[in-house]
Amino acid sequence: MPHNASVSATMIKAFVAAGLLSTCLIQGAIAQQTTDAIAPETGTTGASTETRSSITAKNWMISAANPLAVKAGANILQSGGNAIDAMVAIQTMLGLVEPQSSGLGGGAFLVYFDATTGKLTTLDGRETAPLNATPTLFQDENGEPLKFYDAVVGGRSVGTPGTPALMKAAHENWGQMPWNTLFAPAIETATKGFEVSPRLAVLIANDQEKLSRDPEAKGYFFDADGAPLAAGTVLQNPKYAKTLQDIAANGTMNFYQGQIAEDIVEKVKGADWNPGVLSLADFANYQVKERQPVCAEYRGLDVCGMGPPSSGALTVGQILGLLAPYDITTMGPDSAQSWRLIGDASRLAFADRGRYMADIDFVPMPLTGLLDKTYLAERSRLLDRETALDTVAPGTPGFSHALRLADDQAIELPSTSHFSIVDIYGNAVSMTTTIENGFGSRLMVNGFMLNNELTDFSFRTHVDGVPIANALAPGKRPRSSMAPTIVMKDGKPVIITGSPGGSRIIGYVAQSLIGMIDWNMPPQQAIDMPHLVNRFGTFDLEAGTDAEKLAPALEDMGFKTSIRDLNSGIHAIMVTEDGLIGGADSRREGIVVGQ
Repeated sequence: MPHNASVSATMIKAFVAAGLLSTCLIQGAIAQQTTDAIAPETGTTGASTETRSSITAKNWMISAANPLAVKAGANILQSGGNAIDAMVAIQTMLGLVEPQSSGLGGGAFLVYFDATTGKLTTLDGRETAPLNATPTLFQDENGEPLKFYDAVVGGRSVGTPGTPALMKAAHENWGQMPWNTLFAPAIETATKGFEVSPRLAVLIANDQEKLSRDPEAKGYFFDADGAPLAAGTVLQNPKYAKTLQDIAANGTMNFYQGQIAEDIVEKVKGADWNPGVLSLADFANYQVKERQPVCAEYRGLDVCGMGPPSSGALTVGQILGLLAPYDITTMGPDSAQSWRLIGDASRLAFADRGRYMADIDFVPMPLTGLLDKTYLAERSRLLDRETALDTVAPGTPGFSHALRLADDQAIELPSTSHFSIVDIYGNAVSMTTTIENGFGSRLMVNGFMLNNELTDFSFRTHVDGVPIANALAPGKRPRSSMAPTIVMKDGKPVIITGSPGGSRIIGYVAQSLIGMIDWNMPPQQAIDMPHLVNRFGTFDLEAGTDAEKLAPALEDMGFKTSIRDLNSGIHAIMVTEDGLIGGADSRREGIVVGQ
């Protein structure tokens, strides 16, 4: 049994003892993890060797990246709450037990289906750039981009957090239980303490130098002797409990217009080795934006997700649209030709992403043109060959304006979490939530970590005098790859999915959808599929899986390949006529719970 099996087993027993659910409806994500040499949220699980089955339920289901967060959401649904109520409980718990990935100091995207109205919508809780930020914030005195971690660690990289405002806006629109009751699970756990998971312990140990620069973070994540906390250590967070008590009692007033905002600004400006420019005006002006979902038709389904400033739904939609003319169903998941098509479709979509996609409130975008069927059909014909594309360039989707743009040069790295919920009323939530890099800016205030989301902007503003769409500007939201997705059929959800993973999120989500839609896989099988991801030419093949066997054939087709850990965190639910089917990514610590 893997090393951390006992941790999840204890939690599972607690669920059963509490009468929340039956053991037949629980699935632990418990696997040995290996280090991802590039990803800042260092991999702590590689591909799982265990055989796991999708979980089924009739009434409701939650799939999320930590058992304690799932338990918090399950308590809410069991008490008559709906998916939005459960979202608040899950997010506040994730911010406690998975602080490297998301929390009050970050941002999120929510895709929501309201069963009462039959409406699908999205909420944009992405962080915003400070009003005092300049386009050259991440350049040195010579106009050259800063090294990534020189930009990240400290206050310079912190944008205005959006997650608390998103939770409040969602609850005001669609919540069912009283707001102040939704924080009780996280408050209780923060007060009594929780056991540091093996994953969190590894991540702390791998980030010692950066995580020790801020005294509050150092005092929290390291023991009295300065050693990183070991797995199994009971960790209390009274400051976080106090913050949640404030939000439970006062809404987000003090977070955006009171003491909590003041504390964050003081922390950001007080990081004297790398201070930031966040101000109280940025908090007072922050707004969550309700946006229309971006949908792409695929195999008779509508694949819907978050539009700009996220590139997720557009790029996933483009990949699927480019694949539509090809019979990858017959080719199957073991065919190198299937992956040639998927890989080059992804390369073409990423070329458009790098050229055109950014915060649409600041940069005109060919939103309709990028998913236009005629445009995609023309681009798709480039795939009608037996070998890899020699070169890939952006296309020319229809514009209603003349705008010349250069390719983006942003560095987007994975430290994020995703969860999916379907409640007894038929409402569905797909939410991806982040603080960007592992432990974000490494600044901690009032018990939670602050994001480094501004480093999702391009560090350069122009290339050879041509502007970059994703360049930094005051008030602008950095482009994201987060792709919370709800697939619709006949006006109702049939798949709810999403993943963390930086810009590889797009590949992970597209692959899971292809697995479920084209290859008729249940969610767990689609999630457990070996990852093959191609963004910019090199095919990343998941180490320790059957993906490695495809390397010779892909190389013969003209691809470069790289065997590496691919640390996804897909959490998916399928809605069928017979009930709900769910899966949780064994590469992380999550579980599926249903009833």
